[in-house]
Parts: sequence; structure tokens; C-alpha cells
Amino acid sequence: MRITPESDNHQFSKFGLLLLQGFVLFLFFFLVLRFWYLQILRGEHYESQAHSNRWKDAQIYANRGLILDHNGVILAENSPAYSLALIPEDCPDIPATLAQVSQWIGEPLLTVEDNYARARAKNRQSFAPLILAPSVDFNQLAVIEGQQMHWPGLVILSRQRRYYTHGSLFAHVLGYVSIASDDDHKKFPELSIGDTVGKQGLEVILENRLRGKKGLNVFEVDVLGRQLVKSVTTMPKGGENIRLSLDLDLQAAAMAAMGQNAGCIVVMEPDTGKLRALVTAPSYDNNIFTARLSGAEWSKLRDDPRHPLHNRVIQSVYPPGSVWKLLMANILLSMGVNPEETVNCTGEIKLGNRTFRCWRPGGHGRVNMMRSLIESCDVYYYQMGDRAGIDRITEQALKSGFGRLTGIDLPYEKAGLVPSREWKRANFKQAPGWQKGETYNTAIGQGFTLVTPVQMAVYVSSLLNGGKLMKPLLVDTAEPEVTGLTPSTEKERQFIVEAMRRTVYDARGTARRIIRTDAVMGGKTGTAQVIRLGDVRLRTEEMLYEHRDHAWMVSWGRKNGKAYVVVVMVEHGGGGSSVAGPVSQAVYRHLFREDDGPVREILAAGALPGEARQDAAYIDDVLRAAESWGVARGARPEISAGILPGRPAVRP
Repeated sequence: MRITPESDNHQFSKFGLLLLQGFVLFLFFFLVLRFWYLQILRGEHYESQAHSNRWKDAQIYANRGLILDHNGVILAENSPAYSLALIPEDCPDIPATLAQVSQWIGEPLLTVEDNYARARAKNRQSFAPLILAPSVDFNQLAVIEGQQMHWPGLVILSRQRRYYTHGSLFAHVLGYVSIASDDDHKKFPELSIGDTVGKQGLEVILENRLRGKKGLNVFEVDVLGRQLVKSVTTMPKGGENIRLSLDLDLQAAAMAAMGQNAGCIVVMEPDTGKLRALVTAPSYDNNIFTARLSGAEWSKLRDDPRHPLHNRVIQSVYPPGSVWKLLMANILLSMGVNPEETVNCTGEIKLGNRTFRCWRPGGHGRVNMMRSLIESCDVYYYQMGDRAGIDRITEQALKSGFGRLTGIDLPYEKAGLVPSREWKRANFKQAPGWQKGETYNTAIGQGFTLVTPVQMAVYVSSLLNGGKLMKPLLVDTAEPEVTGLTPSTEKERQFIVEAMRRTVYDARGTARRIIRTDAVMGGKTGTAQVIRLGDVRLRTEEMLYEHRDHAWMVSWGRKNGKAYVVVVMVEHGGGGSSVAGPVSQAVYRHLFREDDGPVREILAAGALPGEARQDAAYIDDVLRAAESWGVARGARPEISAGILPGRPAVRP
């Protein structure tokens, strides 16, 4: 086949040329448009991505604020701790890595995968470290560091763990911190996975003050991800240090005084509401909650029959027993009852086919209001309570701070119960209306009535401070706060305070356990029945533990211009005088441990706040009572274990 070459004069088709030119023009236009899109429209976005590939950031954890006692002793601080995290973009095999982490820390794989998923959902940045194990102990850390090079993407983060220096001593006050839950993350969006927040006590109430603000570290990396330059763009801000009103030494002395008993102690300044000690026994070590708590440890705490997790000061409600008679006396005085009017106590009172007994089997004979308080006569309050009526009792009890929250800065406080006709109708629909016998029981602090120990502290304080119901304060810098006024006059309050004083110094008083000659004391004991008594009264040691009476003592002490209210409740302890009395005595021994002279010198100097100078008869009454127990004039009493020489134990 012969090939004929084209002539040099051959011309391309004009259409093809135009098509070629159009294609080139379209390509140029497309490139310009794409350039505009990348550089102009999306320029900032891609510049940011390029910057993020070159610069990475990491959070700087802020110190949680310290908690200190009244004298500046640290109660809650921060100690070094370590977490294990994963950087997704540096990890070639995430599922295998999660499985290895599960093996290292001894947690189920599902738990580790859940931690990763939650962290990933909260932070989508592939270069951000995601917490897989919030708390890694030193043994685990040693194993991980030895193999970390084989698992790219895993990083060990240094952070802080809360440490409570005195553990169980302040556990119910301080509470504890633990890993933030999903609800915590919703409440505080600034939290990261693995962060801790307050869960109980002051740690949760003061969370916003204690938790600081995180800082930010920014560092430049090369193409292999190696760190080149590091800078801090935002400094972390530590949380606020909080000083409490509580005193470490007093707290320790009060806890020691409780011994093996279950119960609680409140020490309060009546004029300010500041709490100097707040003890619940038994307690628990709150440090176990700051790390991983095993299921076995949690079950042991939760199922303990003595309920160590329970804050008895604010969460336990008890029948007040005879300490309620202080309020009843106030109600009777406000009604205009003559305190010299007497009731004949034969040891019991009949109501239909029921017998309501006094704690003293043979009775007290004829007693007026003062003697009824000193000797804690039940029959007096059966009769006088019936005269007052349940409606008046309910009204004044509510106005005196019972049946409502005190406002203390601790979570889960209970209000207790002040019964009424309406309450009974609502809760016992099939039962008859309010009965006279129920008024009898209410009048002596039994029946349906329930109070918390902190409510009793607030009420007794009101007798000393002019009738003010003070909010109990735990933070030392908090200003005193009056939450209400009791419906009482100064004369009525002085009568009750004097009755409490005589209950300590009178030869037949039931609060003689706390007698001192270097301070002026007042008290009222109470024995709150847990079950209905039969005709035969068993001794405490003969009863099942859960059937034994609760032991109360509410008291106050004044010395050198300083006053304190001390409330002691011993669960199933038996008699208030014989059980709660020695505990109260030990607390006052610490409060007034410096001997500044006999009571005669203190009283004569007029050093007692809110009281007129006492007359000679009053001073001699105190000294005579002290001498009757073998205490020499001018000497500091040392009554061991609360046992007063030569006198039998008294039940109420």
C-alpha cells in the first residue's frame, strides 16, 4: 500500500481548533475557580487545619482548692496521680490497643471501650488525648512504661488526685470527689472525660469554689509528630482554698469520746452558728473513693449494719426523748402556765385501759416546772402537754426550727417530723383521729416526733443567743445567718437556761455528769425509746441492740466569755445520763482544758456573756454541788469516765 504524505498546505479544521481552545479555556477557568475556592472561600479553614497539623495543644490541669481546719491545718490536699490516654491519630490499631489496656489495668474490655467512646464523643479532635484509665497505680504504671513503645498512641498523663489527710475523721463533713458522671458532664460542660468532681459533703456543695480553671499548653511538632517548641497560652487557675470553722484537735477528741458507739456529736457556737466539731461514728475512709473502688469494697460499706456512710448529724432522725421537755417548758410558759404550779407524780398516769409511766417507778411526788426539768418528770408533761394540746405543740415546734431544714451546707439533710392532726389523717387514713395518748407521747418527745441532732443544737443555741435560730456554719469566713426567731421571751428563755444549769448542779439533777468548777454548765439528758415497753423493764444489756434506747444529752458551757453548745446522741446506748453524759464530759474537758481558776472567781468577775453578775447564793449553790461530789473548792474536777463518786447512775 502506498502512503501519500499530506501536503504542507493542509489546514486544520476551524471547529477542532475552536474546540481545543475552549477546552483549554475551560480548564483554566476551572483551575481559577478551584484556586478561589481553596484560597479565598475556604482559606481560613485549610489554614487552620495546616496549623493544627503543625501545632497541637494539651490541657493543663488546675489544682483543686485545699480545705483547712480553723487553725490552718490541711484536711484535703492534692497528690500526684497518673492516667492512661490514647491519641487516635497516632494509633494504628485502636481495638487491639484498647484490649491491651484492659489487660494492663484489670478492667473489663467493655469498660475501656466505653471510656474511649465517651471521650471520643466529647472531643472529636484526632490528636487530643482521650482518657482510657483515669487512675493508674504505680505497679500498673511500671508495666505500661515497659511496653509503651510497642503501642503507639498511648500516653501517660500526670494529674492530681484528692487526698484527705485525716481520712475517716472528717469523712462525713468533707465528703469526697470521684470520676464525673454523664450528669456531671451535662452540668459542667467544661469537664473532660476522667475529670473528678465533688460527690458528697462539702466537696459537692463547694464544687464551684474548689474546682479551678484549666490552662492550655501549645507545642509545635514536626512531620513525625515530635515536639519542637512548647508554650503556655493560658495559665491554669487553682481553686479557692477553704478554711473551715472545725477544729482538728476538738474533732479528734470528740471522735475518741464516742469510742465504739454509733452516734454523733455537734459542737456549736450559739452566737455565730459556727460549728467547731461535727462527728459521726462509725465513719469510713473517704480516700477509697478518689481511686477505683472495687465492687467488694462498695458492698462492704453499703451493707454494713452500722451504716458508716450515713451522716447521722443531719440524715438520721430520732425521737428526742426528754430533751424535748425544754421546748415543752417554753410552750407552757408562753401559755401563761405558772412555773410554780405543781403536778403530783405517782410514777404513772391512767388513760382508759392504758398506763403511761414515768421513768422513775415510784414517781417524783409533787413537782413544779423547774423540778420537772431538773428531774425529768414524765407525768408532769403528760398532764401539761394535754393542757397545751397538739395544735399548740405543733405550731410552736415548727416555729422553733423543728420539722424543717436548718440550711447547713451539707447535702441530703432531713427535716425530721413534727406530727399534727393533718399529718396523721394524711398518713393513717384508716386510723381514728388524733388521740389524747398521742399527745402524751408527743409531750415527752416520743411517738411520731423525730428530730436531727443538728436541729437540737440550733434550738439550744437559741436559748442562749436571744431566741435566734442560727444557720449552722462550716466555713470560717461565712457571715452569721439568722433563719428565724423562736416564739419565746427573754424571761422564758432565762428560766429554761437556769433549769438546765440546775440540772447539772442540783443534787437530783440528771445532767450531773458534766459538772465543773472552772466553768458554768447547763444540760438536759434524754432517753428515747425505740420500741414500746412492756410491764417488765429490762436492763440495757439484756435487750437486743436494735431494741435499746437512744441516749441524748444536750448541754451548754460558758467560760471566760466563750460559750459552746454540745449535743451528743448515742444510738441504742441506753440512758442519756450514763452513756451520753461521759461523752459530753470528754468534749468539755477538751474545750475547757486550761484551768483558769475556780468558778467563784469567774462568776464574781462578771465574765459570763449575756448574764448579769450572779449573786452569792448562786455561786455557793454551784460550789456546794461540786463539794457534794468530792470536788474541793477552787480545784479543777477530774472525774474519770464520767462516773461521779458516791452517786448512782441516773437513767434520763
